[in-house]
Amino acid sequence: MRHFIRIYLRQQKRQNLILLLFCVIFCIIFLLYQLPPLALLYPVLLLALVWLGVTGVDMYRGYKRYISLQRVLEAVWQDPYGNQIEDREPDSTGENCDWDLFQELLEKQEDNGDWESGIYRSMASWLLKERRKQLDAIKFREQDIVDYYTTWVHQIKTPIAAMGLILQQEDTEDSRRLSGELQRIEQYVDMVLTYLRLGSRETDYVFTYVNLDKLLRECIRKYAGQFIRRHLPLDYRGVDCQVLTDEKWLSFVVEQVLSNALKYTRSGSVSIYLEPPCVLCICDTGIGIAPEDLPRIFEKGYTGYNGRSDKKATGLGLYLCKQICDRLKHSITVRSVPGEGTTVCIGLGREVLEVE
Repeated sequence: MRHFIRIYLRQQKRQNLILLLFCVIFCIIFLLYQLPPLALLYPVLLLALVWLGVTGVDMYRGYKRYISLQRVLEAVWQDPYGNQIEDREPDSTGENCDWDLFQELLEKQEDNGDWESGIYRSMASWLLKERRKQLDAIKFREQDIVDYYTTWVHQIKTPIAAMGLILQQEDTEDSRRLSGELQRIEQYVDMVLTYLRLGSRETDYVFTYVNLDKLLRECIRKYAGQFIRRHLPLDYRGVDCQVLTDEKWLSFVVEQVLSNALKYTRSGSVSIYLEPPCVLCICDTGIGIAPEDLPRIFEKGYTGYNGRSDKKATGLGLYLCKQICDRLKHSITVRSVPGEGTTVCIGLGREVLEVE
């Protein structure tokens, strides 16, 4: 209410000054004719009452318009589920605004016959149409890029599988090394496909109760050759746990963490164990992560000191892991000491849902 009163008084400042000027002229004329004070007081009081009545009616109508526009604004700055967006300031792209809802609410606003309001409504409608055209063009370009890379990923998997079958026909040191490098290529291709799927609204999440021990053994089997070639011991004694998750997406997270453990561990071992109540821990004795890098390791494209020294890190692995865990309602945290190793903890516990 106070905000509206300040706006209203600021808008009516010119009219109030003109009215005050007329009152001063009116009083001067009465004084020049030396009329009795009561003859001056009564017209002034009558004029003040009329002014208060007219101003009150106008303020009431203005307040109704103000409340109506505030409701439009509050409805626009909401996500599709009706939750209020914390940052209500428009961003540079306008992605926080539901433009279709704004158009619908704008059309429902009553036309009070004010020519100025009509011009603003026409301008807003034109801007909304232009905004919709721009968004459609952007979405078309983005979808075209996604379709291209999705097709590329599926096409590149065919020669990768063929090269894998060829390398399996001979058992030499070179073939084993080439198999390891080919596996890294396949991992990067899967990372591209995962990155594309995360941005899609039609991600194929399938939540079921998954045998965690079976999932972990399949992930370990995939990297068994690299553990053997690096002479790196793996300590895993099995777990007895059923978790509600998406098996495919959780497997990607575990494989990415295992890949990082292999990449940054020159000597020592890698351990996989379960902490109560249901926290999966993957611990290595590698080079560790610098303390100043820990708060930012889940940021997109951030490689940190280790990544800059390695020259091959993309800064997408842990970012994708964090995004997937958030979508699966799992937690992921990292503990690390430089020179001693890193422990990645994935919280797999979920609230039990009661079916009514």
